This record gives sequence, C-alpha cells and structure tokens, in this order.
Amino acid sequence: MIDLGADQCVPCKMMAPILEKLKKTYEGKAAIIFIDVWKNSDPARQYGIRAIPTQIFFDAGGREVQRHVGFMSEKEIVQQLTKMGVN
Repeated sequence: MIDLGADQCVPCKMMAPILEKLKKTYEGKAAIIFIDVWKNSDPARQYGIRAIPTQIFFDAGGREVQRHVGFMSEKEIVQQLTKMGVN
C-alpha cells in the first residue's frame, strides 16, 4: 500500500501516526509506504494523482487492486488489507 500525500497536508498529517503503526504491525507481511508528492512529484504523475492523500493498494504481483482518495482510517486500511488476504 502506498499513501501519496504531503507532510504539510492536514489529512495527511492525521494519517501519519496510523501509517507508522501499521508499518510495524504488517512488517514482513505488507509494505506500507508514504510518498510526499510535494517533495517528489514523479509518483503523482506516475499514478495520476489528482488529490491528496490518495491510498493505492497493490496485490503481491504489483497490480493495483484498490484506490481511495482522502483520509482513510486505520479500521478502513485494516479492512482493505484483510480483504486482500493480509493478516
């Protein structure tokens, strides 16, 4: 899962502690990655990002399976990961 946002975006700041927690929880099971698109705009272009934050979930083969725009709660992220078979 990648979260494309910015360090200074309010909903992105709200998600930062959630992502840090999930990064530890899912270590070795799923990659939880944050990319600041204000500092590095290439991924924003690559993934066609129009608003931040945007979360993109990928399967084990690297194919996009789900995309969400806006704040995403810990519960919602966990539900998506579980739906994808990540425990």
